[in-house]
Amino acid sequence: MRSQTIHDRANINVEVSVAAFSTGDRRKRSRGDKRILEFAATIKSTFEPVVQTGLYPRSQIDIFIQVVQQDGGLLQACINGTTLALMSAGIPMLDFVCAVSGGVYSTHPLLDLTTLEENDVPNVTIAVMPKTRKVSLVTMETRLHVDRFEEVFRVATDAAVRR
Repeated sequence: MRSQTIHDRANINVEVSVAAFSTGDRRKRSRGDKRILEFAATIKSTFEPVVQTGLYPRSQIDIFIQVVQQDGGLLQACINGTTLALMSAGIPMLDFVCAVSGGVYSTHPLLDLTTLEENDVPNVTIAVMPKTRKVSLVTMETRLHVDRFEEVFRVATDAAVRR
């Protein structure tokens, strides 16, 4: 859109849509669904510092994500898929972004949680730039004790760097 034009760099536009058949409850989500809009904003803020938008002034990079199946780790899958799509399109980035979800069951850290695990255990999604080990995103939807958070953060960061 002309009103969103940024004169010194590219604008990143992210749109996420979820198919009604992608989950077990078959609930249709509209484009204005709060959770979907939040996902799109999170993905945009994750990639804005990574993509070299200064090379493309007065342009727009569109990222369209269509979710056709989900069984946990939706945000991490969207971030990892976006990284691969940008790399495939030849969009220059400072580093690629790897995302992983982690949680704690009892005292054991878990990685790549399913929907059942996400609903039952405190969890966190972390996006890391592996070369520099800079954290691009940390998000939690549940409460997690600070002692457990440090352990899950360390394990998830190490897993993202190794991917």
